[in-house]
Amino acid sequence: MTGADAVVRSLEALGVTDVFGLPGGAVLPLYDALMNDNELRHILVRHEQGGGHAAEGFAAASGRVGVCIATSGPGATNLVTAIADAYMDSVPMIAITGQVFSHLMGSDAFQEVDIVGVTMPITKHSFLVRRSEDIPQALAAAYQVATTGRPGPVLVDITKDAQEGELDFVWDPTVDLPGYRPITKANSKQIQAAAELIAEAERPVFYIGGGVGRAGASEELRQLAELVGAPVVTTLMARGVFPDSHPQHLGMPGMHGTVPAVLALQESDLLITIGARFDDRVTGKVAGFAPEAKVIHADIDPAEIGKIRHADVPIVGDAAEVISDLIAAVSSLRHSREFTNLEAWWQRLGTLRERYPLGYQPTSDGLLSPQYAIQRIGELTGPEGIYVAGVGQHQMWAAQFIKYERPNAWLNSGGAGTMGYAIPAAMGAKVADPDRVVWAIDGDGCFQMTNQELATCVINNIPIKVAVINNSSLGMVRQWQTLIYDGRYSNTELDTGHGSRRVPDFVKLGEAYGCLSLRVEREDQVDEAIKLALETNDRPVLIEFVVSADAMVWPMVRQGTTNSDIQYALEHSPTWEEE
Repeated sequence: MTGADAVVRSLEALGVTDVFGLPGGAVLPLYDALMNDNELRHILVRHEQGGGHAAEGFAAASGRVGVCIATSGPGATNLVTAIADAYMDSVPMIAITGQVFSHLMGSDAFQEVDIVGVTMPITKHSFLVRRSEDIPQALAAAYQVATTGRPGPVLVDITKDAQEGELDFVWDPTVDLPGYRPITKANSKQIQAAAELIAEAERPVFYIGGGVGRAGASEELRQLAELVGAPVVTTLMARGVFPDSHPQHLGMPGMHGTVPAVLALQESDLLITIGARFDDRVTGKVAGFAPEAKVIHADIDPAEIGKIRHADVPIVGDAAEVISDLIAAVSSLRHSREFTNLEAWWQRLGTLRERYPLGYQPTSDGLLSPQYAIQRIGELTGPEGIYVAGVGQHQMWAAQFIKYERPNAWLNSGGAGTMGYAIPAAMGAKVADPDRVVWAIDGDGCFQMTNQELATCVINNIPIKVAVINNSSLGMVRQWQTLIYDGRYSNTELDTGHGSRRVPDFVKLGEAYGCLSLRVEREDQVDEAIKLALETNDRPVLIEFVVSADAMVWPMVRQGTTNSDIQYALEHSPTWEEE
């Protein structure tokens, strides 16, 4: 068979069912091979970045590897943003790109870009395949690297002559990658040392990151948390890994986290950190973060441990196995010694919960509260839905005001903060899990970056729901300009419309794509529009929520300050009391 046929056959052998891509000259042999009998569903996207984010959404919603395809040159470079996004958020993805003929490489041939060199810093590995017979092994190795250890993206760049050449296809998925030996089983002495610290701690906190979700360790985490009895905070990437309704859950920490979650970390004497990386959005000024806390840090990536905060007990291993080992060690230790009583700690946390509930202030301009619209989407859809956010204020409100009860229900661009993520990622999530309701919660700025993928959704019968939270501005940047730059709104007004001027008119745009399109401007219209969206499953639905530009995300820890400086924004909720 040809090398192109070998790509298709290899993907089938790896269990891949869906791929997202866009053809071009350097991948024409592969696209011709996709016309032959095979079990792959190829979804033609409108932009390669959309294909990359769709592969991310597919992977994040299902736990399976996402696959995208692009041609050489600009096709490949259009994937770079999605590849970087997947790298930051540990998403298992294989990006297959075409490359010019081998003999033309290095000659600045038409649409030639050294995409292996470009992507080397933002992939777990990048393969260049020049020979047809190397294709099966390269794809098998890419799959193993992407899905084992800390998940992440892998690039496979295949020259056009390798696609056109012939080989005797042999599928031997045994892969030997010298130097690549992910550690999954933790050191037993470190597990025991962690259990001893847990037993002694007076103010312990479980600081849980997205790695617990990627490891599928949600149930193990619940068992460990209940055994220890300590509070749990879940980062932006870990929302849903521990149920919001659980009495031990304090919410999300970080720049826009809940006050109880932020101050629990700050006042703790032990951080039980699993699958988190001490990101600056959580820690604030690192030197002032949790100053009295010892640190247990468990992560499958040894490079993360000690990178930002010294770990008193470093543990390298898969989160599911680490947590299971900790359950056994803590249970055993309880038979031989007393654990510190946490009643006083919970009294302090109870006071914080009562004094600083999550809330928002009614708008001063009479326009709709964005928080209310997003909260009602979550309440009317329920915990079985999948919620995919863009980046900015609407992302934070979706993380705050939707209740997450299960893993893989919340998808967003956490590390890279990529505007334009929501629509294509929601499309990928719906392909991966077609029986669930999938919402893309987007801002008017983010939406204009990738809304062309609504055409892909309509043509391929992928009925996602889209909520455009339209405040006619780049909201999060505008919030910083309000608070830090004295209201000097430099280039953050988008003119997407409050009144007669709507550039573009999102309802007309949605209708042009073939979506059911609605505009909501008053609170009494919110529920009716959401219910209609939930009842409509023969096409995508777009709801434009026209909201106040003055609404802000609170609480907020200003960048460069410590978490102790959290701005309580007492004016935003009459239930808060000054402390």
